Amino acid sequence: MTELPPLSFLSHDEQDALIRALWAQVQALTARGAELAARLGEPAKNSANSRQPPSQDGKANRAAKPQRPGPRQGSLGRKGGGRALSANPDETVIARPVYCLRCQAVFAAADHKLVDRYDKIELPQVTPVVTRVELYGGHRQACGTTTLAPLPEGLEQGSPYGIGIVALALYLRLTHAISYQRLNSMMLELFGLAISEGALDGAFQHVKPRLDAEVGAILSRPRRARVVCSDETSVRVDGRTCWNWVFQNIEVVIHVIRHSRGAGVVREVMDGHRPALWLSDFYSAQRCHAADWQICLAHQLCDCQFAVEAGDAIFAPRTKALLLPAFVLARRRHHLDETTRRQYR
Repeated sequence: MTELPPLSFLSHDEQDALIRALWAQVQALTARGAELAARLGEPAKNSANSRQPPSQDGKANRAAKPQRPGPRQGSLGRKGGGRALSANPDETVIARPVYCLRCQAVFAAADHKLVDRYDKIELPQVTPVVTRVELYGGHRQACGTTTLAPLPEGLEQGSPYGIGIVALALYLRLTHAISYQRLNSMMLELFGLAISEGALDGAFQHVKPRLDAEVGAILSRPRRARVVCSDETSVRVDGRTCWNWVFQNIEVVIHVIRHSRGAGVVREVMDGHRPALWLSDFYSAQRCHAADWQICLAHQLCDCQFAVEAGDAIFAPRTKALLLPAFVLARRRHHLDETTRRQYR
């Protein structure tokens, strides 16, 4: 109904029907308003009370920083803390005055007194070291064979970039997630090394088989482990949503990025191995992969915290009070007797 019909032309039955229809709309709008009001009263979701990653937490304004103290004195007579002096400085500079600024008298050796001692730290200028390799071959006219000279390790033909450059580029790329473009600029600005994005990618592809071997060694450990923990979260790869799976126990952690969030990823990683215990949240794809299943208490603690913040004063606080001692006992379990552990359980 977009506009009210002329009431004088309606019969009593039609007016009653109109009143009932309007009353039903009022009831529906009232219920909707109450639902929205209840939502406004809910606590905000964050990484402490939900599965939301910390990167999505809102950043609150920081309080004003305390006033920093003035320039600190040297190590002689300095009060409070400070950076300890280096035990083995690379160079020592001794500064002694020659004459008095007031009377112009020349100081004797006994007039000098050490007033302060401090370190100045600087990075040396790092420039690429270029090694020219001239490879000779010996040719025998009699047999027509050319024999190349042996090369020292690390100076083989191929990429001109040594293992130190590749290792630094890999560290910056994989650990600090620096893009190819920025990595190219960093190499040029910090080290004076012009290396194209294509050369970087080629160096990474060249070293990939060695990394694959390390990944295989890591994978072999959860595939024979008694206890495996797992979780997954979304990640963007080349503009597409993928899933970053993590599998771990007390010995090893491995991350696997796949396009799927299904249980097939778990079967691929475990390669037929069924641990004695699997620890995860309630997501169905992470269940039924072991002889027994343990609910992830950290996830449950977040849910309890959200329920407490939402106003639950009966169930969630008691469950949280049960989970927290479980965390403490878990850290102590290796130092407890079996009978004590059974009693606590």
